[in-house]
Amino acid sequence: MHRRFISSGSPFEDQIGYSRAVVQDPFVFVSGTTGFDYSTMTIAPDIVAQTDQCLQNIEQALKAADSSLLDVVRITYVVPNAEDFEKCWPVLRRYLGNIRPAAMMISAKLLDPRMLIEIEVTAMKQSAAGDDGSRNNA
Repeated sequence: MHRRFISSGSPFEDQIGYSRAVVQDPFVFVSGTTGFDYSTMTIAPDIVAQTDQCLQNIEQALKAADSSLLDVVRITYVVPNAEDFEKCWPVLRRYLGNIRPAAMMISAKLLDPRMLIEIEVTAMKQSAAGDDGSRNNA
């Protein structure tokens, strides 16, 4: 089986030795992704903006893997301050409300104190699963 590596261009990938995403068809494994804007290496000071940027970064990685958020089946959130997680819910609902992946939230310290959330996803490409792309939201 062919394995493909996706990079976001973040310097962390070289410094630490990982890929933004690994494609092992039909799966796409997206590494823990923070709210850094990788084009400017800046990060917003609030968790809501960081959550939005995390999901934009994840969307870009999935697109590079010929996938999308529609293919996400599992998501893990890591938040240093558990009480802040509820602030993210409207953003999460906007991106994932109709997708409804299996989810878990962990409260743990992150590498950089500016990081207020980190998100990891696993996607399964729908075309490989024989799905016609439609969603049953029952």
